[in-house]
Amino acid sequence: MKKVLFIAMLSIAIGCKSTKTNSKSTTMNLNNLHTEDKAVQTNLLFQPSEAKVISLQIAKNEQLKEHITKVPALLVCVNGNATYNDENGTSVQLQSGDYFNIPVNVKHWVDAHEKSNFLLIK
Repeated sequence: MKKVLFIAMLSIAIGCKSTKTNSKSTTMNLNNLHTEDKAVQTNLLFQPSEAKVISLQIAKNEQLKEHITKVPALLVCVNGNATYNDENGTSVQLQSGDYFNIPVNVKHWVDAHEKSNFLLIK
């Protein structure tokens, strides 16, 4: 039930809170979206345009090679440890619960530091 609720919340969404980790990266974590003291909370995170949720796994010390997306995408780290990088110099460390809005038409790649699982929402 928790997994279904998690995926449903991800599918609904756009707009998020973020915390700066350094001048080149922004790390956002699902825990930071829910600040009220309520038993059940929702928050708009991302509005998919292609209505796709893709499961992605990258092995330890492997890379999702550089590529470009033509539609907005949300990358959610389910577990593991990886780094998102792009041609603009953005570098974001991703761990369990962290997510990143991938910009359109920007060359990017992901390096896994350990076996990592993601949800890619387009």
